[in-house]
Amino acid sequence: MGKLSIALVGLCTALSVWAAEAPADFTAQVPLAISGEGPWYRLELPLAVQLSARQADLSDLRVFNAAGEPQAYALVRQSAASAKNLARLKGFPLYAADNTSDSAPSVRVQSSATGTLVQVQPSSEVPAGAQVRRGWLLDASAIKAPLQKLILDWSAEHDGFQRFSIEASDDLQHWRSWGEGQLARLAFADDRVELREVALPGQPARYLRLLWQGQAAPELTSIEVQSTSSLPLPLVWSEPLAGSALEAGQYSWQLPGALNIERVRIELRQPNSLAPVGLAGRQDSKQAWQPLSRGLLYRLPQNGQEITQDQLQLPGYPVRQLKLDVDERGGGLGPQAPGLSFAVRATQVVFLARGEPPFTLALGNPSAKAANLPLTTLIPDYQPQRLAALGQARVDGEWRAIPPAAPNVAGMPWQTIGLWAVLLLGVAALGGMAYSLLRKPPARP
Repeated sequence: MGKLSIALVGLCTALSVWAAEAPADFTAQVPLAISGEGPWYRLELPLAVQLSARQADLSDLRVFNAAGEPQAYALVRQSAASAKNLARLKGFPLYAADNTSDSAPSVRVQSSATGTLVQVQPSSEVPAGAQVRRGWLLDASAIKAPLQKLILDWSAEHDGFQRFSIEASDDLQHWRSWGEGQLARLAFADDRVELREVALPGQPARYLRLLWQGQAAPELTSIEVQSTSSLPLPLVWSEPLAGSALEAGQYSWQLPGALNIERVRIELRQPNSLAPVGLAGRQDSKQAWQPLSRGLLYRLPQNGQEITQDQLQLPGYPVRQLKLDVDERGGGLGPQAPGLSFAVRATQVVFLARGEPPFTLALGNPSAKAANLPLTTLIPDYQPQRLAALGQARVDGEWRAIPPAAPNVAGMPWQTIGLWAVLLLGVAALGGMAYSLLRKPPARP
């Protein structure tokens, strides 16, 4: 029987080698353009690619060269190092004249040899009685990692909305815009709603400048910043999904697949909207809803401008269905379900280019088995900093849908059928031999 097993393994191995995967085995293909230094290339998958895969874990993803040969590749779904650190920052108030709220406050800065901020003083050109606190200067010079999130708390007499611009600098002379921050602390009926976190662009900076718009800056009682040891992959956003209204103040959405969602954006159609909400998710209708996030959504006027908070942060668990519960005491979001957009972390493909271009990205084979390698196997002596230095690949054209060919006599895969026939005949012959040996009477002594 040992010889029988060896024969079967040999036949199966020969068959699998002969019937290797080819681009025609995948129903969707798109050409890739490469640039930079190889032989490894890094491709950021568009969200449409992730959503069109036949398998949720992208097991049906392949990269082929011009000769149709598969390339060795790895999937990168998160940064190589994702340790998060929370640190307290020292803040210095920035003062300006009451009639110069649109300009940056003048400051005098002293710093040590290591760059650590020692003192910030208001300009002596403005009388003390005419000065208004317009913002804060934050010292992050001790943090060398990219800054991801700013967490603030402020004095109770300034409850309400806080809106400010965020700027970053490494020398306190040249400033670059990092967008705007919107915070809120509201008392709503018997509840208290707080929004104290502001997302930062994930870049390093020695100093941050926060300037309040159209209002005096509050007294900050706590300033914290979250940093990571390396840049995470960016978020990619979907187009708005249509949902269903389950009952008053309750809406649901069906996602294209099981996705690790990290953020959602809820469409606020009407001005002057205020909605405390809770978001829940699940894998399918047989499971109970699990709470994912709570927050306050609003679209309100302030100082002649409209401020909007329409996003909720999620823990990144895989879900297929989402449900939003709205506290109707805030006026609700209307009888129809609002549009919902979701964001997931980008997925990257790193492949080792072998053979001649052009290279092709292929998807759409529900029976394909996972073929990706660990990144440390694909790139010997891999270090996280090498990822950004790899050559670049990008999608260069539209998806080509390849419908499965209709079976016909001329197009039948006779080689594969012949191999299966040989395999079955071999198994039958070996089985017959084993049966005859078992039926043969033992030899007489």
